[in-house]
Amino acid sequence: MNALVINCSPVRDGATAFIADTVSEQLYGKFDVKSICIDDYCFAFCKGCRSCHKTAKCVINDDIGVIMEEFEKADIIVCISPSYWADIPGQFKAFIDRCTPWCNTHEPHASVSRGKKGYAVALRTGPGMKECERIIQSIEHFYGHLEIACCGHLGMCSVEYRKDAEGRKEEIINFCNMILSDEGDNR
Repeated sequence: MNALVINCSPVRDGATAFIADTVSEQLYGKFDVKSICIDDYCFAFCKGCRSCHKTAKCVINDDIGVIMEEFEKADIIVCISPSYWADIPGQFKAFIDRCTPWCNTHEPHASVSRGKKGYAVALRTGPGMKECERIIQSIEHFYGHLEIACCGHLGMCSVEYRKDAEGRKEEIINFCNMILSDEGDNR
């Protein structure tokens, strides 16, 4: 089975990256793991032209197709997103917008294979969970339109720097154990 772990932050070595690395390490061995950072890809903003509503394809040719190939290969997908002004980072939002050709709200639409499971991790610097819940909702809403089953999430408050996430490694490992347990039940 294949797992795709996505660092949805433009920061390649911060707290979000540490969480993504930890998740990848924990899943490795039970899954073939591919870990990516959203900022390692080049893609444009959605033009809002709605051509994809008629053709199930985007008029822009860039790295979105490359990322969606990784979605297609994956059995489980784990999106890990920090809070940028109480929501997902702009790069991740731009990616989601560009996934409209795969969105089930119009016909025809492209699609990823059925049976995929999605997990979400949200982190923020402040103490309240409400912001994390909003980010998780954004990720799960995205999964829903791709018909990826939402199977679990983790919200982490008071995490600003990598060292903050490092101090919460046990919490991240417990989340990964939940994923492994879920997947063990389905083998």
